[in-house]
Amino acid sequence: MGGRRTGLIRARKAAIYTQESLAHALNMDTKTVGTWERGEAEPVPYKRPKLAKLLGISLAQLEELLAEGTSGVLAEPAAAVEPAAPSPAPSTPRGGLLLPVMVNGRPVLIPLDAATASASELGPFLSPALVAGDEASLPAAQAAEWDAMSPLTRRSLLTHGLAASALPALGLDELGRVAEAMADARRYFDGPVLDYFGRQLAACKADDGTLGPAKTLPLVLGVVGAIEEHARDVKPDIRRDLLRLGAEGAEFAGWLYRDVRDFGRTLYWYDRAIEWAQEADDPAMQGYVLLKKAQLAFDEREPLRMLTLAQAVQRGPWSLPTRVQAESVQQEARAEVMLGATADAVATKLDRARQLLGARDDGASTLGAHYNDTLLTMQTAICYTEAGAPRRAVELYDESLVEDRFSPRDYGFFLSLRAGSLALAGEPDEAARTGVESAARADSTSSRRTKQELVRVLEHLRPWTNRPAVTQLREVIAS
Repeated sequence: MGGRRTGLIRARKAAIYTQESLAHALNMDTKTVGTWERGEAEPVPYKRPKLAKLLGISLAQLEELLAEGTSGVLAEPAAAVEPAAPSPAPSTPRGGLLLPVMVNGRPVLIPLDAATASASELGPFLSPALVAGDEASLPAAQAAEWDAMSPLTRRSLLTHGLAASALPALGLDELGRVAEAMADARRYFDGPVLDYFGRQLAACKADDGTLGPAKTLPLVLGVVGAIEEHARDVKPDIRRDLLRLGAEGAEFAGWLYRDVRDFGRTLYWYDRAIEWAQEADDPAMQGYVLLKKAQLAFDEREPLRMLTLAQAVQRGPWSLPTRVQAESVQQEARAEVMLGATADAVATKLDRARQLLGARDDGASTLGAHYNDTLLTMQTAICYTEAGAPRRAVELYDESLVEDRFSPRDYGFFLSLRAGSLALAGEPDEAARTGVESAARADSTSSRRTKQELVRVLEHLRPWTNRPAVTQLREVIAS
């Protein structure tokens, strides 16, 4: 076979995959991906279309990469390419994107070249309408704001366009400060700039349940991209705090990819979160990410992996808030019923989870701050359904599934689970009506995770496939 296929390696890295996460997305062994990249083996034909799709290239490009061996057709990721400094005129580069930045309460469109946006994963989440094909797309008032910025600020924001996408609410003074940090991280990337990125990440988390991943991911990737780009340049006393924030952002990015069911990139960001948490000496984040991996294992219906991960959360060397411990105990109980235990057999574990949740936390950690009694009740209902007791699950949903207790995305997700329990309990019409209501929330928040649960609901409703309500649900999901 040929030598090392550097082009294939570059394509994988440009698509933000490790060998492990790409293998996971392809449902293959990591070693196999390594043999492809070393030129020791060829992907089987039926795997090639999915491989090309994951890498974001055409099938013809993939075949060329495999045939050329050591000579690749793809350049290094565009994030490493520095755009040219802007001219004084506020024009937009051809083929670029205009990213909105708030300046004095008004949106200013910052030009960013399309290659950088694409390589940094922003492309799939930006509307095609943002592609700038002519200079007239920049309104006069916004052009004046752009021109009013200092040349250093404009140049820095263009050079570090990924970071510019993460700046949705800055005044001119603060915009200049962040631009200086982008240009000279060692000198200017200080505590206040770090605090700013922390506030932006917190705002993204607060809006996620309403806006959904399609609108939240670009900003989160912008924050994480800025952190990753500058962690190597900052002062040593800032680096650990920067990586700690990066781990938090990477864990959140993993969750967002989980919601759109891109499990390969979910695993990639979870692994980055653990790596950065290790370097930042943040053991609690490491344990928390293991809990998130256990949740991912449930999505993929891998109960044994879910069980061992949930147990690792509880047995590890990290000091976790009791609310995180409570969720891990609940995850362990759910995995056990998926492996054949009865609901009564795991009742003690569910009671222990409730006790842990009610215990007082001594630390100030914000990990799992969203986890509360209502969420534990919802997860207990899931556990009952998996244990073959859907009627008990429906009773819990009826008791606690109230719209104003959840974000729109989460309410839609739990509605889909209620629909599944109703179907298994022999109530097809109510299950279908609940499913239709869930689908509306899933559409408004781009939650593919919810849509996948509704596909499972249709499977449960197969004995009643000709009932009008079931037909309506099937049409809604197919639309």
